Amino acid sequence: MENQTSTKDFQILAFSTNEEIQPILFVFFFFIYLIGLLGNVIIITVTCADAHLHTPMYFFLCNLSLIDIFYTTTTLPKLLDILLTGNQLISFVECFTQMFFFTFVGSIEVVLLSSMAYDRYVAICNPLQYHLIMNTKKCVLILVGIWIPGCLNSGMVTLLASKLSFCHSNKIQQFFCNVKALAQVACSSTEFDIIIYIEVLCLGLCPLLISFASYLKIIKIVVSIGTTSGRRKAFSTCTSHLTVLILFYGTILFMYMRPTSQYSDELDQAFSVLYAAVAPMLNPLIYSLRNKEVKDAMIRIISFKNK
Repeated sequence: MENQTSTKDFQILAFSTNEEIQPILFVFFFFIYLIGLLGNVIIITVTCADAHLHTPMYFFLCNLSLIDIFYTTTTLPKLLDILLTGNQLISFVECFTQMFFFTFVGSIEVVLLSSMAYDRYVAICNPLQYHLIMNTKKCVLILVGIWIPGCLNSGMVTLLASKLSFCHSNKIQQFFCNVKALAQVACSSTEFDIIIYIEVLCLGLCPLLISFASYLKIIKIVVSIGTTSGRRKAFSTCTSHLTVLILFYGTILFMYMRPTSQYSDELDQAFSVLYAAVAPMLNPLIYSLRNKEVKDAMIRIISFKNK
C-alpha cells in the first residue's frame, strides 16, 4: 500500500497542551524515571554482587530489571523533552524506532514474567530437583528463547505498522509511538487491528494463563503444607512476583482487549503510564521491600563497604 501521508512527522499529544501543567507533569515523570532507573540498577548490582543471589530466581529478576530500564528509557526521555520544550513533533524514523524497541522489550517482559512463574512452580512443587531442572544452561536457553523471538516479533509489527497509510491525522493520542495509537490515525487499519489482537492473545493472554496455571499448582501444594511457618515461607517467595504479574498483565490486557469507548484515548494514556512507567518503577521496590533475601543482600553489601 502506498503511504499517503503528506507529512514527515507525527505530533505526540502528551496529556496536556496547557503550558501551566506541563512543568508539573515534567517533575512527576522525571521522578518516576529516576526512581525506576536507580531501583533497577540497585537490583542488578545487588544480584550480581552477592553470591547468595546467584540462583535462577534472581537471574530472571536481574533480567527483568534490565528490561524495565530499557522500557522506561525507550519512552520517558522523549516525553520529558516534549514537556520541557513544548516540541511535540517526532519524525517517522524516530517514531518507528521507538515502537520497535518498546514492542521488543514488551514482548520479552510478558514471556519473562511467565518464565519466572514457572521457576517458582519448580522451586515449590519440586524442590529436591530444582537446581537440576533449572540449571544454568536451561536458564540461558530460556532467555535466548525469549529475546530472539521478541526481536523478530517486534520487527514484524514495526514493519507492518510502517506500511500503513496515515491520511486521517498525524496527531498521536499517546505519550509515545504506540501501535494502537498509530492504528487509530491510519487510513485503513482493519487488518492491522486484527494483528494487534492476535499479538495480545499470543504474547499477553497465553503467558498469563501459563502463569496462573503455575500459581494454581503452587497454591495447591502450599495449602497442603502442615505448618503455618512453612506455608508463610512458601508464599513469601511468590507474592512479589504475583503482585508484579497482576499489575503488568492487568493493565496491558485491559488497554488492548477492551472495547472502544467515549473515553478510549484518556484511558489508553492512563493505562499506558501504569504499565510503561509506573510498573517498571515499582518492580524493584516490590522485590526489595517484600523479599527478605534481597534486603539481607543489601545489608551484607553495605556492611562490607563500611568495614
